[in-house]
Amino acid sequence: MALPKLNTLTYELELPSSGETIKYRPFLVKEQKLLMIAQESEEDKQIQSAFAQIITDCTFGELDPYVMPMFDLEYVFLQLRSRSVGEKVKLKLICPDDNETEVEVEIDLQDVDVQMTADHTNIVKLTKNISMTMKYPSLSDMEGFDPQGKILSLFEMVKRCILEIRDGKTIHNKVDISDKELDKFIDSMSTENFKELSNFFETMPKLRHIFKVTNPKTKKKSEIPVEGLQSFFD
Repeated sequence: MALPKLNTLTYELELPSSGETIKYRPFLVKEQKLLMIAQESEEDKQIQSAFAQIITDCTFGELDPYVMPMFDLEYVFLQLRSRSVGEKVKLKLICPDDNETEVEVEIDLQDVDVQMTADHTNIVKLTKNISMTMKYPSLSDMEGFDPQGKILSLFEMVKRCILEIRDGKTIHNKVDISDKELDKFIDSMSTENFKELSNFFETMPKLRHIFKVTNPKTKKKSEIPVEGLQSFFD
């Protein structure tokens, strides 16, 4: 006699990048086990692979985790986690007024959202006629990327996120540009050009929440921004 099947609740969410509504289900034990094994390995590639598999399975194959923007991926995973393990989490933050006093805060993960900067654009103007259209980093773009900001990794991320280069009415698609040509083009930018390019990454949408805290020692009130998926699980 076959064992009974356990029903799983389904929920809906809107993707921050597009507003598209997708259905999802919480983690099952198999996904929780997959994540625990990946985290225990401490290998970035295995952890990324586990994230991708969990998002694919829990959204019924509707999403491709390797091409969706990282802020979409982080938001979806946070929603999965909140429905699976619990919506409330406690974090320990350092008060910025003395940089030493630790305070504990609690947050409902359902209140965490992707924050958009009002004047953000994915068009980077270099001159009156030349501009670049950028895409947001995805999970596949993060492979081999050093988050500590090594110079070569930074330039590699810039190259990965260029979609096209416009020169007046002429459009150069990334797929038609060689690495050598792209390297030469980036190297020819002025410092002001690269500042505009850096602004794209600095202002792009982020999973972010601002905590209002009071230092128990100094009684000073502060706001502490917390960004990125991992920050909500420390």
